[in-house]
Amino acid sequence: MKNKLKAIGVKHAADGKLQDGDGLVLIKAGESGKWIYRYSHLGRRREMGLGRWPDISLADARRSRDEWKAELLAGRDPITTRDAQRQAEIERREQADPTFADLTRTVFEAKQAGLRAGGERGRWMSPLVTHILPRIGNKRISKLTRFDVAEALRPIWRKKHPTAIKAYNRTRQVFTEGRFMGYDCDPFEVEAATRILGEVRHVSTPIRATPWQEVPALYARFGDAFSDECLRFMLLTLVRLDGCVGARHSEISDGIWTVPAERIKGTEGTVRDFRVPLSAEAQAVVDRLKPFTEDLIFAPSGKAISSNALAYRLDHMNEPGRPHGFRTSFRTWVQDTDACSWEVSETVLGHTVGNKVERSYARSDLLERRRTVMEAWARHVTGQHSASVVNLRGE
Repeated sequence: MKNKLKAIGVKHAADGKLQDGDGLVLIKAGESGKWIYRYSHLGRRREMGLGRWPDISLADARRSRDEWKAELLAGRDPITTRDAQRQAEIERREQADPTFADLTRTVFEAKQAGLRAGGERGRWMSPLVTHILPRIGNKRISKLTRFDVAEALRPIWRKKHPTAIKAYNRTRQVFTEGRFMGYDCDPFEVEAATRILGEVRHVSTPIRATPWQEVPALYARFGDAFSDECLRFMLLTLVRLDGCVGARHSEISDGIWTVPAERIKGTEGTVRDFRVPLSAEAQAVVDRLKPFTEDLIFAPSGKAISSNALAYRLDHMNEPGRPHGFRTSFRTWVQDTDACSWEVSETVLGHTVGNKVERSYARSDLLERRRTVMEAWARHVTGQHSASVVNLRGE
């Protein structure tokens, strides 16, 4: 069909539908309009937008119509073909320039195998999900600037600075890993955001600890509830919360409690089962509860006791110290009484001693030396003072 329109005629034509032929139509309204390609495919009438006039000239519209007409003559639906092309382009763009949320998920999945409990215990994603992703998660990583990162961190930068630092560190890790993966992102943009936000004078508040001199009085006030027994056990063994609340009878044999690696703090692959020599007093706690529980020791209803229950019990007793603070009570007791060497006290607390090379040679967990210290600590906790702690070092 012969073309009917001319460029100058289109410009001066009245509003309405202007037919050019072979399915090309301009729907004009004032100084603008839109090009339409009308065709039939498998008996179905279709209208395909080709762009706006005058951004798309008459000549360009005809070339576009001819390209899609060739697709139609090949037996394919032009609209279906174009939709597939656009989707493929979107996928290519997302692969080359993902959103921050998509890259975060990719980085997390890459790191997950090295995180404790797949990242759940340390809540690796939590600061990002709560504070960063809602603000910049939908932005392309290549478009993110220091100003975007600063605005995401600003609401918590001063009010919740420790949380902000966690969110900052995670964000920087995403940018760093993204850079190694070949994406257009620069970790320096995250670092620069902190300069925009400014310095913060934050004084960390240590977990409240019961002074070691007051520990015997606190211990004497514990009753016979499961929460009290669990607090006793934590105070006597000095194992962290996760280890104690999940303690099982099957983990204890011949006065030694073996805490499995999955309940020990540390990076995946670097922690191992930890043997705890139980003092006579700690063993007595276990023996008292055995008739009332199955395998889980501190499970009054078959479910492990919660950290909230332990904190509530201490609050009810008007005790400001926290369960985790029991470890500080022990450590200061060691410092003030010279009860044992630094190496032994750190091993009691499950801390890593020495560098990698030193640990490759010094492989003992000092079990017997710790057993002596734990008995001395138990005597202090229970108010017995028959032995001199200084003599524990053999001095």
